[in-house]
Amino acid sequence: MAHRSRSLELLVFTVGAGSLGAEIAAARLLAPWFGASTIVWANTIAVVLVALSIGYALGGRLADRAPYPAGLARIVLVAAALLAVVPFVSGPFLHQAVRAVDQLSAATFVGSLLGVGALIAVPLVLLGMVSPYAVRLEVEHVGDAGRTTGRLYAISTVGSLVGTFLSALLLIPVVGTRRTFLLLAAAMALAALPHLSGRRWLAALVPLTILGLVALPTGTVKAVDGSGRVIWEKETEYQYARVLQASDGQRTLELNEGHAVHSLYRPGEWLTGDYWDEMLVLALAGGHAPPRSVAILGNAAGTTARAIGHYFPDTTVDAVEIDPALTQVGHRLFGLGGPHLRTHTADARPWLRSTTQRFDVIMVDAYRQPYIPFYLATREFFALVREHLAPGGLVVINVGHPEQSDQLEKVLSATMRAEFGDANVWRDPAEQTNSMLVGSTATDPAGRLRAAAAPLPTELAVVAVATSERLAPALRGGHVYTDDLAPVEWLVDTSLAQVAE
Repeated sequence: MAHRSRSLELLVFTVGAGSLGAEIAAARLLAPWFGASTIVWANTIAVVLVALSIGYALGGRLADRAPYPAGLARIVLVAAALLAVVPFVSGPFLHQAVRAVDQLSAATFVGSLLGVGALIAVPLVLLGMVSPYAVRLEVEHVGDAGRTTGRLYAISTVGSLVGTFLSALLLIPVVGTRRTFLLLAAAMALAALPHLSGRRWLAALVPLTILGLVALPTGTVKAVDGSGRVIWEKETEYQYARVLQASDGQRTLELNEGHAVHSLYRPGEWLTGDYWDEMLVLALAGGHAPPRSVAILGNAAGTTARAIGHYFPDTTVDAVEIDPALTQVGHRLFGLGGPHLRTHTADARPWLRSTTQRFDVIMVDAYRQPYIPFYLATREFFALVREHLAPGGLVVINVGHPEQSDQLEKVLSATMRAEFGDANVWRDPAEQTNSMLVGSTATDPAGRLRAAAAPLPTELAVVAVATSERLAPALRGGHVYTDDLAPVEWLVDTSLAQVAE
């Protein structure tokens, strides 16, 4: 009896670990397709809680009808097998989910909710049945019901805690998302075997098959659409990242959902023909041209930092990137470097708060489409930016937004005006999905940029003149966001839906 109790507790612990570990792994599966915003996490947590709740109710009923250990073990084996299948079907399924969501104009909220629900809801319902089923098996006397229930649920919760940290801190970074699913599923299947009676060797094929799948090569997480081949990919501590290389040698960095390119490299070239060129020349629109010092918040693999090092070799560049893997791949595959380049692994706002340095230019390129960190879009953040600008300094912000939508730009413009003043915020509609916002303590940035263009190399002067001609007062009509209220996700989701209609 004591042996059965211990093996039952081990099963409950393992299932608890598998349930929450699967939640963490599921969020990582969704990230390459839908991003890793709070909305995606909210949908993941909601599906897990609903599935477990249904499982609790069903498990209690089934345990009363058939209170046998073998019945519980079979439930766990089926759940383990279903979880093991998830990473193999997720790619094609999520690809179709993204296409369907685009056609239905449902944006990320509905897409990620349907995606995570279809992938993990059924196995989590089965796993939710385990705890009440185990309580029914363990309780022999009514007087022990409370103590037994409390002990088993405590063991399950401790297992959930272990599974959360094990997946987030060890398994996913070391072996990847697919193998995290497989190892969690195999552990649950192995813990179920002692509770079977007869033909255990047949049931043992489930964990053995799952463990065999661990040895399979993982390949790429997402299929390539013909724009290049994947030469590097990694599930970092913060996101899914991959580098694609085209036949002409051009390399691009994609993050999470892959809807946007976050760094670009062409061998032997420093201009990109994209928004990075506008960010580069706008650094000349302040009180010092070229700038003496530049801080780049959201450096990614270093497209802009590399160009500054080439065209303005005397400029000191502090490149801040929260994900060290992106800085490493920047040095390795994107030519990241420069005479006065200093890289920092840190979150943008805490880093800016901690430094005492003032800069001629602060560039903010940390807005990951389709969502942006809310704390980099508030009045308090722009007040911090202004405090760290030297006299005549300016901030240049790349605003990635849905095509033909200006709602996000209006909000950021209004928020910047609250700190820089009504006449000191300008816009450059550089691309259909990228606008540059400029806030400055100097006047007439367009005139300053035109004046600075004359001594530049021809290819850069052309960009500077064209950018100066586009500079205009920032759009009006948005609300001022604060640290207390900054509903960025809802704003972007609404914009996506409106554009798609």
